[in-house]
Amino acid sequence: MTDADQVRDQIRDDAVEAALAKLDLDTKTLLLAGRDMWSLPAIPAIGLQSLVMSDGPVGVRGVRWTADDPSVALPSPTSLAATWDPGLARRAGRLLAQEARRKGVHVLLAPTVNLHRSPLGGRHFECYSEDPHLTGAIGSGYVNGVQDGGVGTTVKHFVGNDAETDRFTVDSVIAPRPLRELYLAPFEAIVANAHPWGIMTAYNRVNGTTMTEHRYLVNEVLRGEWGFDGANVSDWMAARSTTGDILGGMDVAMPGPTTVYGPALAEAVRAGEVPESAVDDAVRNVLRLAARVGALEGAPAVVETAPAPVDGQALARELAARGSVLVRNEDGALPLDACAGRTVALLGAAARDARVLGGGSATVFPERVVSPLDGLAAALPEGALTYAIGADPSEELTPADKGFELVAVCRDASGAVLGEGGLPTGQVQWIGDDLPAGATYETMASIEVRGTFVPRESGSHAFGTRGLGAFALAVDGRRLWSGVQEMGDEADPFEAFFGAPSERARVTLAEGEPVEVSLTFHVPDMSALPLRAVMFSLLHLGPRRDPDELIAEAVEAARAADTAVVVVATTERVESEGFDRGDLALPGRQDDLVRAVAAVNPNTVVVVNAGSPVELPWREDVAAVLLTWFPGQEGGAALADVLLGEAEPGGRLPTTWPARLEDAPVTEVVPTDGRLEYAEGLFIGYRAYERRGVTPAYPFGHGLGYTDWAYESLEATADAVRVRVTNTGTRPGREVVQVYLAPVSDSVERPASWLAGFASVAAGPGESVETEIPLPARAFEVWDEEARGWRRIGGAYEVRASHAHGDTRLTATLDIE
Repeated sequence: MTDADQVRDQIRDDAVEAALAKLDLDTKTLLLAGRDMWSLPAIPAIGLQSLVMSDGPVGVRGVRWTADDPSVALPSPTSLAATWDPGLARRAGRLLAQEARRKGVHVLLAPTVNLHRSPLGGRHFECYSEDPHLTGAIGSGYVNGVQDGGVGTTVKHFVGNDAETDRFTVDSVIAPRPLRELYLAPFEAIVANAHPWGIMTAYNRVNGTTMTEHRYLVNEVLRGEWGFDGANVSDWMAARSTTGDILGGMDVAMPGPTTVYGPALAEAVRAGEVPESAVDDAVRNVLRLAARVGALEGAPAVVETAPAPVDGQALARELAARGSVLVRNEDGALPLDACAGRTVALLGAAARDARVLGGGSATVFPERVVSPLDGLAAALPEGALTYAIGADPSEELTPADKGFELVAVCRDASGAVLGEGGLPTGQVQWIGDDLPAGATYETMASIEVRGTFVPRESGSHAFGTRGLGAFALAVDGRRLWSGVQEMGDEADPFEAFFGAPSERARVTLAEGEPVEVSLTFHVPDMSALPLRAVMFSLLHLGPRRDPDELIAEAVEAARAADTAVVVVATTERVESEGFDRGDLALPGRQDDLVRAVAAVNPNTVVVVNAGSPVELPWREDVAAVLLTWFPGQEGGAALADVLLGEAEPGGRLPTTWPARLEDAPVTEVVPTDGRLEYAEGLFIGYRAYERRGVTPAYPFGHGLGYTDWAYESLEATADAVRVRVTNTGTRPGREVVQVYLAPVSDSVERPASWLAGFASVAAGPGESVETEIPLPARAFEVWDEEARGWRRIGGAYEVRASHAHGDTRLTATLDIE
């Protein structure tokens, strides 16, 4: 930090103290409670603007659920972590800061740095890795990038929110060593290396204490040991105790306007249950956040001049290619031969309707989406590409999307229009004040989702609803159904509020012939609810053809082509926020499709469009397997770049990919009697596979490029490793040099090896590059449960320079005192 930076910090601190001194108790407690779904109240008397927050990790949605203000959609966090490049993560963060500033957002509710404890975790795609060091490095890059642009971050979910089942109430029971060495480690690294301006505390309990009330982990560890000086924001609706939360170190209760803070907190102070100094500490943290983002008068923002503009489409395309992981490439099947006359059969419903981002709070609405079909059609010569559906991963109704143009019209009891807004899909998700201009909860009697639908196929089209309440559905001017959808047995409150998808009617429609559609929802009285919201969906499912017939058509297309590219995918009902997965199988008949295509075309390439591991039972029967995760809005263009060799698939696995679910070392994600025991201790991911002697389908760190590398030299000291590598192939490429430590003999229980550092390097054909990789002191330490502190473990260590975990290229022995 320069002298000028220190002076500006002092000016900010002085402005914060001056503003705090002007506030009375009632105003202070109101400042700690959400004004609405996404913001805190403004206090003009002290020059404080309303602080605005927004989801999410891959884009900035803003405060409205609408496509009227589209957002750049980057690849999923698993894809970003697969780049193994904190510098690239920083560039992604800068783009998101640019998007946030454009939308008037001060604080981004990201990144998610919980670990991939189990592949069944439903929000796996929104987290980075099974490894705490990789997670901390990518998370630090992301946070630094966002804050480079003057926008705050809230690193989440602190801590132990590694599964979704019963996430509001589950008690994550974690012993001190794994808690420190695994689950707290990414947060600690980000606090040290990126100085985040915010942390979000989780819904769950840890070892019996709700995280929003966890004095030890928040006040003693996060603030005391690590020196975190930012604002601690609750996850949405996680705050449940006025005194417990404020004494537990939680600064802001979201969302508003009704929370456990505000008047309830002022009353607790006056009753002597809470010292006013605790309120002052929380307000100070909020004002400091406001000062940093430029929302407090008299306090210079940390960033007063925005960084150079970032081309969002170009960066999204680059990220998608860099995060793609080529896990199999027999006989150089990729890149594809682009010679004239070569033909490609593109197969799979997901090739036409790719899933580019995860569900839940990660959802944004991009201005455009490039599907694999779009990308390859644009890149290949005319006549070189054929397409067949082959197999559809979804047999459920989903929110009306392709072919629909919809608006939501709000009316009062007399039928007069109050306001209307465009809808990105058939899903309405208005929470708090996120309503079309002119509409209010007090005056709305009905909401009509209406518009036109142009079918892509002729046949029987199913329409349905999702949501609780009374509906009326009409298609082509005919009312087809009216009725009430009641609450089901969904365990997660959000899932319960959304309701289950329900088919209501079927209509025979002709391809290309537009019809009018309408779904009217009758708005209930919400005056007694602490948070008012409207959530319902118009659903649709196109004609279902015989699955065997679809696969047969794909087989014939594959037989006639030089190369078959099959795109397989998960769906939002398989992996999303709010629930965990029950298995790792691809939905529908997609496995059958791959097997059938591979049987007739030896040049079969499979593209896996999933945010987290899935079983690939046919992986040894195909020429190539490329993992693209949820690749963001430019995914199809990036896929064409990678398949045709315009870009190298630069990714390495950030998490171990099991051959079968039974091989995964941790599969328990469902609590027993409210407790989820982390009984595996330190042994998750590659640490556990190595301990158990189980060979995964693809190991942690694995990934193939389009060139070869020779590891030539390794020098190791206690502080750093120097590795020299040479590109021995004929193309430029990038290698991720991974350094693992393995104790020669051990005096404490530890994994057999662990990631201690890495570097991403690039070189042209025949070129050599040397990289220095720091070895953090923590790599040689364990958490001593008796001493309640870190202890360095001396002795001999084997230092392994590796292409992937278990794929060691060079070793050296290092003696540590």
